Amino acid sequence: MKNKTDYKWLIKIVLVSIAASIAFTFASSKILGLAGHVVALAILLVFIAIGIVFDVIGVAVAAASEAPFHSMAAHRERGAAESLRLIKNADKVTSFCNDVVGDVSGIISGATAALIAARLMEGFGMENLLFPLIISGAVTGLTVGGKAAGKTYAFNKSTKIVLRVGKLINIFHLNKR
Repeated sequence: MKNKTDYKWLIKIVLVSIAASIAFTFASSKILGLAGHVVALAILLVFIAIGIVFDVIGVAVAAASEAPFHSMAAHRERGAAESLRLIKNADKVTSFCNDVVGDVSGIISGATAALIAARLMEGFGMENLLFPLIISGAVTGLTVGGKAAGKTYAFNKSTKIVLRVGKLINIFHLNKR
């Protein structure tokens, strides 16, 4: 059987990526425009954390096995059915988590880091590359290190992570009804 590219999904994910990037950029620029250094740093750390968390979810969904969730669903454990849906759609879930949210968070955190560095240079009246180098290195280290640790955790605890996400989705579904 030949796998066909799902062009509708591809178009949808491109549009969602563009919308997410615009929304994140708009929100962060509005907030950062009013924020001091500490708040700007906190926002930067939030973007890094979002990228790491969604990367962990994407890897866990790709690594998880359906078998334990069939058993949980048979026992009507909350979130098991949603977890199964995630695993059965692992290609789309990982694309959304790792590529859309993860990559957009990475891009926005880079832009936020550049803005913080520019503000610090302006505030201290400096024109050297010290602040941009330190901030860029720190953001890269936190992101890469966090994602590396997160991937190891995701592979080792995939069932637990996917069930937590399934339970979270279940809560939102219950609130919609």
